[in-house]
Amino acid sequence: MTILNFLPRISSNASISLILTSLLSVCAVPSFAQTNADNVLLEMNAAYKKLDKKRLTDLLPQATGHSLEPWAAYWELKARLDEASDAEVQRFLAKYVGTYQEDRMRNDWLMLLGQRRDWGNFAAQYPQYRMRDDKEVRCYALFVDHLQNPQSTGVLTGAAPAERAMEVRKLWWGLKDADDGCNLAADRLIKDPNTTQTGMSAQDAFIKARIATEANRARAAKNALQIVMGSKNSRSEESLHDILRTAAGNADSAADELRKKMARFNAEQINWAWGAIGKQAALSQNSQAANYFSNVNNDLELNDDTLGWKVRATLRASSKPNWQTVYRAISAMSEETQKEAIWTYWKARALKARMAHDEAHALFERIASVRGFYEQLALEELGRKITVPERPPELTALEKGLIRQNAGLNRALTAIAIGLRSEGVREWNYSTNLTNSAGQAGGMNDRELLAAAQFACEREVWDRCINTSERTKNVIDFEQRFPMPFRNSVVKRAGDINLDPAYVYGLIRQESRFIMDARSHVGASGLMQVMPATARWTAKKIGLVNFTADQITDRETNIAIGTGYLKLVLDDFAGSMPLAAAAYNAGPSRPRAWRNGAVVETAIWAENVPFAETRDYVKKVLSNTTNYAAILTGQPQSLKNRLGMIGPLGEDAPVVNKELP
Repeated sequence: MTILNFLPRISSNASISLILTSLLSVCAVPSFAQTNADNVLLEMNAAYKKLDKKRLTDLLPQATGHSLEPWAAYWELKARLDEASDAEVQRFLAKYVGTYQEDRMRNDWLMLLGQRRDWGNFAAQYPQYRMRDDKEVRCYALFVDHLQNPQSTGVLTGAAPAERAMEVRKLWWGLKDADDGCNLAADRLIKDPNTTQTGMSAQDAFIKARIATEANRARAAKNALQIVMGSKNSRSEESLHDILRTAAGNADSAADELRKKMARFNAEQINWAWGAIGKQAALSQNSQAANYFSNVNNDLELNDDTLGWKVRATLRASSKPNWQTVYRAISAMSEETQKEAIWTYWKARALKARMAHDEAHALFERIASVRGFYEQLALEELGRKITVPERPPELTALEKGLIRQNAGLNRALTAIAIGLRSEGVREWNYSTNLTNSAGQAGGMNDRELLAAAQFACEREVWDRCINTSERTKNVIDFEQRFPMPFRNSVVKRAGDINLDPAYVYGLIRQESRFIMDARSHVGASGLMQVMPATARWTAKKIGLVNFTADQITDRETNIAIGTGYLKLVLDDFAGSMPLAAAAYNAGPSRPRAWRNGAVVETAIWAENVPFAETRDYVKKVLSNTTNYAAILTGQPQSLKNRLGMIGPLGEDAPVVNKELP
């Protein structure tokens, strides 16, 4: 195992206390003066969450004239939408035309009309629906198109019969339990005898049921199987589902069961079963995963998710992966999935290993950039380092002025300022995705996105600044994408305890997007998303006396505790940034277990992390770190050098700190 950036342990509690007392003071973020009218909005939001219809109706007049009045009106009508008249809904849509709230209400109404099977009203409203982001509503629209034009292109969606079936299939397979619209559309397309060539088949229902069973979504599986009850292979499918359920708990037991029942299944069912067993084995870090996958005779009969785990298991199985297997599995994925940076990179690596250098080079070139983990690795495969891109030309006064006048963006910032972050984020995203800088229909271009990002940066709404800047296609402004708020505190603290400040910034960016009051669903708080129990333990270890739980939201305290814990974790993993990042996200015990097996590239190790959140987290933290290092040092950087290799603990490894929470 290659160990990188070995850092000494924090030496003493006394030294830490001195560090804490010497932290530089930073000016406080300007506060937003909350008004009585703002309090009305907050009270209405609380009433909406409780579905207190009467309280919403009583408070609504007090919200008149407030910049967030559209939100107040939306909550009030949405809470009683199932009993509102069509005329009431139409009045709302007319009054708030062009706003996020108008389009969100139309989405809600379309969902209700679909549930009521009111296809006439649905067909009249759908063309005016702008976001088109609700999969259920989309399935209803595809269903209506089929009802109206079974043999021709639909009026609502513009999809031809074959395209319609393809889209319903994809949406239906991807949805979880609450899939009335897609279940309805799939049922119709499977059972309609007039669409034999351009519709769906019983096999599509079987696959939906299998996917749902693997994900432990019993109701979705039952709904799918009911569509094809009594059809050919339905009885053997029930036996297959028993094996899939077994695989979810124990892949080895499922493999034994499959071998005993092999005669009951056709070749396609057997391939799917081995794929599901291989996937579950890979998720549990079972060393037999690649062997189980090797029983699959036709990769084309597996779905993209399972094929992804076949690639991961193959890469992890040996220090010298079977690149032919990797290549075949990726080539069997859908064209859309193959274009993703992750699979483009590994396909290129497989081609390179097979000496197909020109093809590999072309794929690396396709994704090479500083935009993300695999994009950066592709750059290095081409012999280039990660550097700071040249800044785009300065924004003009006109460009900035148009953004500052955008009503939707201003509403979003107001909502965030008074504590309605979720509402503000949704309105901000709508206003940048579906309108231009002048608030007219159509998404923002790169220059408008840069101006919107700058607007958010100036208001210190760092998550909107970063996320908006990341959406530019042809230009990159690193100062926006990788801001460094609280630089004095972060850099000094990192330097005092011998942490790379780029690593700290890379982690904070992923943890909280620099949102001071960020709080996760599990109770982690602040910039560095520290759990209360971890905070108390770390405070003692670093000599922070008289610590109380409420101090965790204080910026300086949060940085001190977060970096202190990160340092202790990094030391425990002998300076390995990827392992420490995984430990910071998922706890130290898990990456200790995940490192067992062959010694592999850290990119392979990271790709095989069983938890999707942690897998994504590690890659983004290391990618962020590399970009921040390029900014802070002004020198070309290497992501590969930060990754190295990972495998079982060596004899010279530091003693594991089992106290780490």
